[in-house]
Amino acid sequence: MLQSFTALGVSAPVVEALSRRGVRSPFAIQALVLPDALAGVDVLAASPTGSGKTLAFGIPMIERTAGASAHPGALVLVPTRELASQIVEELQPLAKARGLRIAAVYGGTSVSGQTRHAQGADVLVATPGRLNDLLERKLISLRSVRVLVLDEADRMLDMGFRPQVDRILREIPENRQTMLFSATLDGPVADLARTYTVNASRFTTGAQIENAPGEIGHEFVAVTSEDKLDQLAEQLKRDRGLALVFVRTKYGADKLARKLVRIHDMRAAVLHGNMSQNARERSLAQFGSGRVATLIATDIAARGLDVDDITHVINFDPPRTADDYVHRVGRTGRAGRTGTGVTLVLPEQRLDVSKLAGALGHTNAFAASGIQTPAPAPRARTRRRRRY
Repeated sequence: MLQSFTALGVSAPVVEALSRRGVRSPFAIQALVLPDALAGVDVLAASPTGSGKTLAFGIPMIERTAGASAHPGALVLVPTRELASQIVEELQPLAKARGLRIAAVYGGTSVSGQTRHAQGADVLVATPGRLNDLLERKLISLRSVRVLVLDEADRMLDMGFRPQVDRILREIPENRQTMLFSATLDGPVADLARTYTVNASRFTTGAQIENAPGEIGHEFVAVTSEDKLDQLAEQLKRDRGLALVFVRTKYGADKLARKLVRIHDMRAAVLHGNMSQNARERSLAQFGSGRVATLIATDIAARGLDVDDITHVINFDPPRTADDYVHRVGRTGRAGRTGTGVTLVLPEQRLDVSKLAGALGHTNAFAASGIQTPAPAPRARTRRRRRY
């Protein structure tokens, strides 16, 4: 039987705020994490995007910060400004229910404006680069932080933020609660956890928790360099909601958007790291509202993107790793909705994509595509030297 938020120890004002948003029972990761997190225990959680992890750390963070006199009393570190904005939006009603103020700090916007909001916030959501900048300028203090969250820790480390994270955490009292959420708890993330958590409870949910069987379909489409754009256009003409198209480079995103307009008269918004914050917010607003039904994005720019009506994720350029695939395709089929992940595969990419599909458990879907996988190149034989 599903537990209720009340039974897990969540306060009545927060339960009511959740109910107003249509959230009445906890997801798996929330049911696992909340008892220990509400008790103030350090938490390590391996959980993918779309699994409900924001509320898993957000609810206990807000509950344990309520009533604190100094601020900020809680800090959430995230890898991208899009994720920071998303977390603030999702947690704002819960924070308001407990009389807390929440603010975001990230690059690309006015330092002075953000500083004013940050200094008066009870809960601060920040990217490492901008927060480190504010600390170096002595514009903010973290000496009152009692709850620390490291969200998408694996991506923060992939993006090279470990030095900034170390610098920031030196400014936070050691007598605190730390919650670390990541797609994986191995490798560099494990080292981060050993350094900054104490006797942490460890939780792991399935790598495809948001992809319950039947909720997301996985398709692989053979293309050539000559017909790849046409194949994308055919995918975009399907009966669908919003479509998120992933490419590997910022230049590639801009170029693809121009080609879709020029050749197929199909408009697309673009999202990547070289855009100003205002331009990024305009693209997200156009896409989220449905005024533009296609968004072309790079991995970093789309990290943390949470738009309800995405029915198709199309890998125009296949992802490099299984984790990247999970994060990309996890943008559809969120919270029990259905969706489709489509990967376009050039001839020279067939072997790598077949291995990727196998690692993700999508071997049958790849086989159903009819794509012929080339045999691996034979290993060169070396002649053994004869001994005399």
